[in-house]
Amino acid sequence: MQFKKSVILGITAAAVAGSMVFAASHGGNPAVKARKAHMQLNAHNIGILGGMAKGDIEYNADAAQAAANNLLALSQLNQMSYWPPGTSNAELGDETRALPAAWEDMAGVIEDAQALTAAAEAMASNAGTLEGVQASIGALGGACGACPKAYRAAES
Repeated sequence: MQFKKSVILGITAAAVAGSMVFAASHGGNPAVKARKAHMQLNAHNIGILGGMAKGDIEYNADAAQAAANNLLALSQLNQMSYWPPGTSNAELGDETRALPAAWEDMAGVIEDAQALTAAAEAMASNAGTLEGVQASIGALGGACGACPKAYRAAES
């Protein structure tokens, strides 16, 4: 009976270790993947609104409101699980451009996130008209761009 338990524990441990190795070798750290995906969603929705504000995309009130609402919802998600210790470019190299400064200045990161939420709220309130989008896009872009300027390494 003891031998059977040992075998089962050994197989379970090997399966867990194997799945962790497989996950690491096929796509990298899940927290890094989540934060990159979140940023891509932000960029997609800001791209729609920015394109409309510049006249590159025909203004559509429903599409503008949807993009603004998406940004607001994204900004209100709890993102703490995206930023576990040990997931900066100092530890993970080319897998991420997140600088260790983000973990050293988490209060600054939170302040930037709050500014993004405020700008997203303003955009969501103003997205019903082209003029509203145009009036809100600068603050939204500035708030969204603040974090990468301070906490992300430049592309190499």
